[in-house]
Amino acid sequence: MTPAGTLWLADEVVRTSTGEAIQFWILGAVAVAGALGVVFATKAVYSAIFLATTMIVLAVFYVAQGALFLGVVQVVVYTGAVMMLFLFVIMLIGVDSSDSLRETLRGQRVSAALIGLGFGILLIAGIGSATVGVVTGARNPGVVAAQSDSGVEAIAELIFVRYLWAFELTGALLIAATLGAMVLAHRERFGPRLTQKELSQARFRSGVNLTPLPTPGVYARHNAVDVPARLPDGSPSDLSVNAILAARTLRTRPPEDSGSDR
Repeated sequence: MTPAGTLWLADEVVRTSTGEAIQFWILGAVAVAGALGVVFATKAVYSAIFLATTMIVLAVFYVAQGALFLGVVQVVVYTGAVMMLFLFVIMLIGVDSSDSLRETLRGQRVSAALIGLGFGILLIAGIGSATVGVVTGARNPGVVAAQSDSGVEAIAELIFVRYLWAFELTGALLIAATLGAMVLAHRERFGPRLTQKELSQARFRSGVNLTPLPTPGVYARHNAVDVPARLPDGSPSDLSVNAILAARTLRTRPPEDSGSDR
């Protein structure tokens, strides 16, 4: 290490305040815990929430380092838009932990492992390229430009000039991810979609349940959805209880009349 590099490194270490160090270790632990929660959470919704936590911590790091633009973009774009979109997709599709046990595409686990390994190598190489100046004393021009007063202009130049192809490929990857979400949300239809008129005609042809089904609370002493409605003759109607509730072994019969209305 050259004397100039040693002095520059010592100067950087001295300028790190106690409050900044405490903030780094506390928020760093929260970010690592959130990242581990993304991997080990049993529900996809919990994984998305942990990922949002990690992104918010990164935004705090950006603001603490003076990169206000990156901090705002991190919260508004990634946490506020992308992560909320992920949550909506997860809730609409209904993905749970059992889906991870089914491999619909052959070799996707091996491909995911290789892609993750390659991404890790690129990440380590990028971090090493940014920190090599700390050891040699030669500061990276990109880091110097990002730390200057014109940080937004420097970021725009790096994205749209130096790393234009990487930016375009990332956009194509996001489009592919959107198409993949559409494919996951699609359900194969084995027959033509019936209109309301066709459904009504089919019900009349069957001769069963020609009238509308009774709803919970009609002629009943309870308004719970798992309690069947009462027909005009006083008998309970099992058709008024959703089949899903019956499959979950919830009670489908009202309690015996105690002689007094409650």
